[in-house]
Amino acid sequence: MKILPTQFDGQSIRRVYDEATDTWWFSIIDVVQVLTDSENARDYWFKMKLRVKLEDGAELSTFCRQLKLPAADGKKRDTDCATAESLLRIVQSIPSPKAEPIKLWLAKVGYERMQELADPALSLDRARQTWQKHGRSEKWIQQRMTGQETRNKLTDYWSEHDIKAGREFAILTNVIHQEWAGVSVAEHKDMKGLKSQNLRDHMTEAELIFTALAELSTRQIAQSVEATGMTENKAAAQAGGHIARQARHQLENKTGQSVVTGENFLPPASPETTKKIAKDAG
Repeated sequence: MKILPTQFDGQSIRRVYDEATDTWWFSIIDVVQVLTDSENARDYWFKMKLRVKLEDGAELSTFCRQLKLPAADGKKRDTDCATAESLLRIVQSIPSPKAEPIKLWLAKVGYERMQELADPALSLDRARQTWQKHGRSEKWIQQRMTGQETRNKLTDYWSEHDIKAGREFAILTNVIHQEWAGVSVAEHKDMKGLKSQNLRDHMTEAELIFTALAELSTRQIAQSVEATGMTENKAAAQAGGHIARQARHQLENKTGQSVVTGENFLPPASPETTKKIAKDAG
């Protein structure tokens, strides 16, 4: 998940993008603070959850999901979050002159996503602009986008064959990664000194290529046997990852260099833990 803070009327609102489910999650506390200017938005929200019932009898807490977000002291703490759709229902229960403006703001978030679904090129253009701003080369950007297309085709297959977005996507993704890279996704992120950042945004060109090969192989193997459900798709994930692992070993034996590295694109804030890639691999 990516933590991508945003602002409304000059006030910060923490939000998280869940790539596995293609969903924005917003900090409810931050939205409550914007709407109420309360001295203790957390307490306001806690009391709201106890007293407010929606017209259909639903409780506000049913719309929440706790995610770890950075607090003012920099530490990550469990925070009640909601999707844009759920937040609209919560906002309706708060008397505030800012209610309508924030509804329009949340609707805009959803509208931009609907635009991207109708015209995927918009999403790609935004991603390309972001990577360019962060100094990525055109060669790296092209490989990152190609890899994302391969990833999307795989998750589309999973969705159509009894794999649930979210946890099950993450499990299978980790199986593929462990198989081809020899380390789990979490271990690879640790190698690169990453925390909330997206691992793929900090891969070298070679790592992106082998990830794409593993996911392409996984999808084609799954399709060939019409894999359905976790057990069959896990077997396909292991087989697909193994193909990329063999290719990785062959390349490493020829070059004497490891494909899986701790290199990243983090700002050079702490030299002992971060090392910016000077140039794209290859």
